Amino acid sequence: MANGSTSSTADLHPEWVRWLVPSASDVFFVVLFGLLVFTPLSMRLLGDAGICWHIRTGQLILTTHEIPRVDPFSTMAGQPWFAWEWLYDVAAGSLDNSAGLNGVVSLTALIIAGLFAWTFRLLLRRGTNVLVALVLVLLAVSASMIHCQARPHVVSWFLTVVWFWILESSGKSCDGSHASLAESPGAGIGRPRLLWLLPLLMLAWVNLHGGFLVGFVLLGIYWVSAVWQWFKLKQDRFDDVLQRIRIERRVRNLTLTGVLSAAATFANPYGFKLHVHIYRYLSNRFLMDHIDEFQSPNFHYVAQKCFAGLLLLTLVALAAKRYKASASEGLLVLFAVYSGLYASRNIPVSSLLLILVIGPWLSDAMERLAETLSHRGSEVGRRGLASTAFLQRMKTIELSLPGHLWSIAAIMLTCWIAAHGGKLGATPLMDAHFDAKRFPVHAVDYLEKQDVPGPLVGPDYWGGYLIYRLYPRVRTVIDDRHDFYGEQFLKSYLKMMHVEPGWENFLLQHEAHSVVVPKASALANILAENPGWQPIYSDDMAVVFVRPPAPKQ
Repeated sequence: MANGSTSSTADLHPEWVRWLVPSASDVFFVVLFGLLVFTPLSMRLLGDAGICWHIRTGQLILTTHEIPRVDPFSTMAGQPWFAWEWLYDVAAGSLDNSAGLNGVVSLTALIIAGLFAWTFRLLLRRGTNVLVALVLVLLAVSASMIHCQARPHVVSWFLTVVWFWILESSGKSCDGSHASLAESPGAGIGRPRLLWLLPLLMLAWVNLHGGFLVGFVLLGIYWVSAVWQWFKLKQDRFDDVLQRIRIERRVRNLTLTGVLSAAATFANPYGFKLHVHIYRYLSNRFLMDHIDEFQSPNFHYVAQKCFAGLLLLTLVALAAKRYKASASEGLLVLFAVYSGLYASRNIPVSSLLLILVIGPWLSDAMERLAETLSHRGSEVGRRGLASTAFLQRMKTIELSLPGHLWSIAAIMLTCWIAAHGGKLGATPLMDAHFDAKRFPVHAVDYLEKQDVPGPLVGPDYWGGYLIYRLYPRVRTVIDDRHDFYGEQFLKSYLKMMHVEPGWENFLLQHEAHSVVVPKASALANILAENPGWQPIYSDDMAVVFVRPPAPKQ
């Protein structure tokens, strides 16, 4: 029925019409892209000051034509520093130079909207019906809002799905669990040559974001799955012997791909020292226990509740699955669930992996339920079968639409608007900026006008913004590059922020001349009572203190 409807559609309409008709994935992309760029959600993308030092780093690289190896921003200038996301920094710095924050937000929105629109289409190709695919993608988008920020980690989200797609597509002919995908064109045909793209992707990934480690986790999952299949097959049947030969070839390909990908990770400005640095960073229990994004999710908030919903749907899908999950599917689900529950920053990647695995399971369960009820003479079952047939036709039409002209047009129009100051003619449409309710915008305006000197101390979560506005005239003492500052430095900083005994030592040690802190903070209250500090500016967000000049002798 689905194939017949496709051919009749093609007969009724000329080819150019099919190129002009927007697909559901195009509509999804355009809507999400527009929301992230042209609405107050653009400020949400700029809700983390970490993007600020990424921008300034990229601009420094573009100016000096060198990748920094020592810190250029803080009072620890000259100390070794790993700008391990330098490739993203260059892109962000270049866009800020040409289009300001509108350009940076547009890039982030393009990656996020493109990722979820593509994921929707991948779900359809993997056998998920349109309704289930839409619900799952919307849940994943909502869960990902916890970390939807203009930072290089969004590139890791995209590359994780690319990695998954390549590993799946390259091994379909070796894994019997993919037999249900045969309804999609070429679903049962493996493309092992795609594996050789992974080392090339890793070459870029290692210079874009530290999330490249996820690629090796996925590669390990599929390698273990292939080895497990090889051991399960017996040698007393001809079909099993042929299957063992195919799986042996896949294991060799995965092994060689893993070796080449691992070798590619050394093609970074710091060589093996980057690997040592990442290991020390991720294995430091103090840092992992005190950095917010590494904390386990708090399920009292909307994004976390959406992730909890995905976890419940995963349990439903596992219970309703007709056949036993393959080793790769089981390991993917375990990895996604564990990583999402371990740290909030992992929720977006976990959500994407979960929906890609469980989407076909839920669709199959819905179809079987409708068939069962229909066989029992239930009116609900008959309606369910009719709905299933309708959704199948919708999927066939969706996958048959070849063009993405509307998405391309939206991207080109947005780029044009961003390059012209956020205006379409005389009408302002884009205004990406840092939220004055989240950052000390007016306090920094005052610091600029009064030419207040540094070194300047602020909370680590404001440090990047201070760098963006005041570098290179003023040096900051701390920002959110926690891997750079290290455990002892951060312990002293937290003692100051919590006003614990010895809190002044941090300010004295770094010879701070000025301090900008949240108005209601404990540090603001104690500095207001300290004769060694003088308040010179205050608003609803922040208070600025400076050391008064020493009395003349």
